[in-house]
Amino acid sequence: MLFRTQIIPSLLSKIRCMSNIPENLVYGGPKPQNPNQRVTLTHLRQKHKKGEPITVVTAYDYPSAVHLDTAGIDVCLVGDSAAMVVHGHDTTLPITLDEMLVHCRAVARGAKTPLLVGDLPFGSYESSSNQAVDTAVRILKEGGMDAIKLEGGSPSRITAAKAIVEAGIAVMGHVGLTPQAISVLGGFRPQGKNVASAVKVVETALALQEVGCFSVVLECVPAVVAAAATSALRIPTIGIGAGPFCSGQVLVYHDLLGMLQHPHHAKVTPKFCKQYAHVGDVINKALSEYKEEVMNGSFPGPAHTPYKITDTEVNKFANELQKLGLDKAAAVVAEKINTSSNSKD
Repeated sequence: MLFRTQIIPSLLSKIRCMSNIPENLVYGGPKPQNPNQRVTLTHLRQKHKKGEPITVVTAYDYPSAVHLDTAGIDVCLVGDSAAMVVHGHDTTLPITLDEMLVHCRAVARGAKTPLLVGDLPFGSYESSSNQAVDTAVRILKEGGMDAIKLEGGSPSRITAAKAIVEAGIAVMGHVGLTPQAISVLGGFRPQGKNVASAVKVVETALALQEVGCFSVVLECVPAVVAAAATSALRIPTIGIGAGPFCSGQVLVYHDLLGMLQHPHHAKVTPKFCKQYAHVGDVINKALSEYKEEVMNGSFPGPAHTPYKITDTEVNKFANELQKLGLDKAAAVVAEKINTSSNSKD
């Protein structure tokens, strides 16, 4: 019995170590929601119940996700706005599901604490409930997200949201200005500016709540309309250009940082966005200084040429080059032997 209790655990340990797949990578899908680490839907519900604002920021790659993680942002949204701020399109429509999945995976590697929500891109969920569920499943299994977001409140999209929730996937709704619907909206136009439109915003948000959405984004609606929707709902509202009365706020990473100053981006920078920094100016200045130093030869200098070779090794190197018939290269080595890039270790 002693032999059995000593040998079997040891054998099992060795067998486990023989696997070439780390145990934590065996299963696909979203990472386990550890209450002590990852923000969960329970956390959001608790914050909402206490009246604590929820913070949401978009991210599209590993570095931006790390920044959100460090800042303690509650929710990281991998938005289809990547089409505009990352890929340079004028609308969100062109981005594909495969492109969104690349962004999702990169963000999932960088953001360890925020709840991760992936947008369903245009054309990936409108055809049928089955298509919607299949796309949502991919966002979780292949993208590493915890939840998905979809736009609009048409009957077919309400049905899609219901089907996705029933498939066991958390859904964030999105009403008001829905960028994927600019074809029928006539462009990027605020919603809720008359009675009929305002009532539609509230009714659509309620419909999304009733099919199981855990929150609803309210985009580009008057503050009073957002306040009415927030009061009517039992779930959190996340405002973007919707005033201060929502349960939380979301902004696009590049917009709030003032990262992009290019004219193309300037024309699609929303009026409601507050720039908390002017990172784009800093980036432009750094790139200009880099170019200037390369042009005038001051970079790289000794401080940024760290890899050394002794004079003895340099002489041997030059001799080997001569043996190979590379006299010109050997002469260059001999000429550079006493420059600051070498040391006499």
